Amino acid sequence: MTVRRVLVFVAVLGALAALLLGLLVVPRAPGSLDTWATDRTGELSERLLDVLVLPTEPYLVIPAIALIAGAAWYLRRREDVILAVAAPVLAVALNTWVLKPIFGRWKDGGLAYPSGHTVSLAAVLVVLMLLARPKVLTAIAAILLLGCATIGLVGLGYHYLTDVAGGVCFATAVVTGLRAVLIPRRVPAPSTG
Repeated sequence: MTVRRVLVFVAVLGALAALLLGLLVVPRAPGSLDTWATDRTGELSERLLDVLVLPTEPYLVIPAIALIAGAAWYLRRREDVILAVAAPVLAVALNTWVLKPIFGRWKDGGLAYPSGHTVSLAAVLVVLMLLARPKVLTAIAAILLLGCATIGLVGLGYHYLTDVAGGVCFATAVVTGLRAVLIPRRVPAPSTG
């Protein structure tokens, strides 16, 4: 299986997961999983939760995008520069203007599913996992950072756990789908014979 096919498979799987999860949770009151997560994280100190949610804030996400794009630019990897900038922007725009209004899940006066905080952070982290090396260490760091942000988002009451899960699935779908599009196609060598 080619890298492009794997990326397309992951993109389709992520999009389907976000869609199915949204269809399952949006029309109902928060389920037992959402309630359990809210109860557990709500017991933590507000100061700790504020720190945990910091990686989702634009004043940290935007410089992270700039650093990744700058490194790719320095390495003269044009497709990686495009991915680093376009993937998070596209994911956030689609989430904000298409998915949230379609699903219409409200929490405290704002549309909540999928979590926009999570989409922005997860998109940057998936870009980083695709571009950085070593892959395993990058993936572990990304998972830990996303786990901490999840605790903060749920604990502060910004989102339900399922909003965060939907955001991760959607961001992964957008980034891997765009990466599949940006992989340079091999030009067949002219026939010598």
